[in-house]
Amino acid sequence: MGGMQRIILASILTFSSAFAHVAIAKDISPAKSAASAQMTSQQELIALFFAAAKTGNDEVINEFLKHGFPVDVRNVDGYTPLMMAAYYGQQSIVSTLLLKHGADRCARDKKGNTALMGALFKMEFAVAKQLRSVDCDANAKKTGQKTTAEFAKVIGQEKQLQKIIQEAEKSKSK
Repeated sequence: MGGMQRIILASILTFSSAFAHVAIAKDISPAKSAASAQMTSQQELIALFFAAAKTGNDEVINEFLKHGFPVDVRNVDGYTPLMMAAYYGQQSIVSTLLLKHGADRCARDKKGNTALMGALFKMEFAVAKQLRSVDCDANAKKTGQKTTAEFAKVIGQEKQLQKIIQEAEKSKSK
């Protein structure tokens, strides 16, 4: 990314950082048109952030996060950037979001799926190994959602998940 592009991106992010946590205005709000413009800007930023997660654009991800963009922001479908990066096999983005910025690996989308489930579905096993270091299934059992093992069985990846779990246990015992 060139110097001018960085300046433009930084300007956009600085200007729009106020919109990162904007709540949706109620229909009775007198500022509805201003809120609509803010939401449009917010949605555009979220779309850019998700596109960067999907395509593995580390520079854009890092610029957004450097300017305080929320790491666990959700898009209209309820996905997080971590889910998007995991689904598309973007290991470096997964690492950045998890290790440098503390993304919630246990977050679930509107259908109850986690980033790990997305990685298993797309057979992105290297990413699945990154995500499996924390077991997110204890809470799933309490809330009646499917566990990763149940999901893996449904999609025919039960053996691969067991292999990932065994490898993780071996590396912990070293």
